[in-house]
Amino acid sequence: MLAALAALTTLVLLFHRRIPNTPGRLGSLVESFLPWCWLVLVVLFGLALLRRAPLAMLTLLVPTAVWAHQYGVLLPEPRSDGHDLVVVQHNVSDENTDPRGTASELSAAFPDLIALEELLPKARAVYERGLAGSHPHHAVVGTVGLWSKYPLTGVRAADIKPAGITEPWNRGLRAVVEAPQRDIAVYVAHLPSIRIGASGLASRWRDESARKLGAEVAAEKTDTVLVLGDFNGTVDDRGLTPLTSQLDVPDRGLAFSYPAAFPVARIDQIMARSANVGRIRPLPSTGSDHLPVRARIALDPLSAAPSASPGRSTR
Repeated sequence: MLAALAALTTLVLLFHRRIPNTPGRLGSLVESFLPWCWLVLVVLFGLALLRRAPLAMLTLLVPTAVWAHQYGVLLPEPRSDGHDLVVVQHNVSDENTDPRGTASELSAAFPDLIALEELLPKARAVYERGLAGSHPHHAVVGTVGLWSKYPLTGVRAADIKPAGITEPWNRGLRAVVEAPQRDIAVYVAHLPSIRIGASGLASRWRDESARKLGAEVAAEKTDTVLVLGDFNGTVDDRGLTPLTSQLDVPDRGLAFSYPAAFPVARIDQIMARSANVGRIRPLPSTGSDHLPVRARIALDPLSAAPSASPGRSTR
């Protein structure tokens, strides 16, 4: 029985895309918590030890190796100087009572770019003052914003609003960062929330918004693209396939970011085209219900940069 459960866990890790999404978007629900398969493995190992079942323990080595490979826990750290930019992504929360302290925490990470979501008008002024010294260039569209050490041009809204939302809703931004290495198109987005209920995972609006953002990125003429934001989904979730299929995602680090009190998933994402996203790390807690995440970005050589490149993630 233990060996059979080990084999089943291996199949889920390797072939989770084959799990049907109906009823209740079951596939996406499983994929949202796929990193937590390690808990299943720990329990199975414990039972195998209690039962003194060597066959089960040997069988469990397979899903353990698969999990470790998929989530990069055994991959070596890249050289510390092998990056061009440092970026921070943070949903600062519209209920954040300490925006000044949050701005200070984000600036202390020494990023080149900071993407923020859930910006309220009153808090926006606090972030503008708090980040002005370290990041003199910024742009805000609706409730999302981008702060940069380098000049910004071509700022506009990114249309990611689902058709079913009729009230005012503007949670997508596109800007070009004039970085020393080259121009980089940056998208900041806050996709709609999902809900888990008796009927399963409710993600229709999130999935539609992801498709619209994916279409914007695919049509982007600038070779190098960064996509940052609160996507309300993990990189394993098939609902984000319109993005993960064409963008590079972090190949190291789990960096759970939500909820801040006890993080169980990373729904705050950093993705790239014609660039490599290194290990992603959580930053200290702020006044938000999300943790900030930080990653180093290594740009591809210009001569090798395609107009669109598939992401490496095949989870």
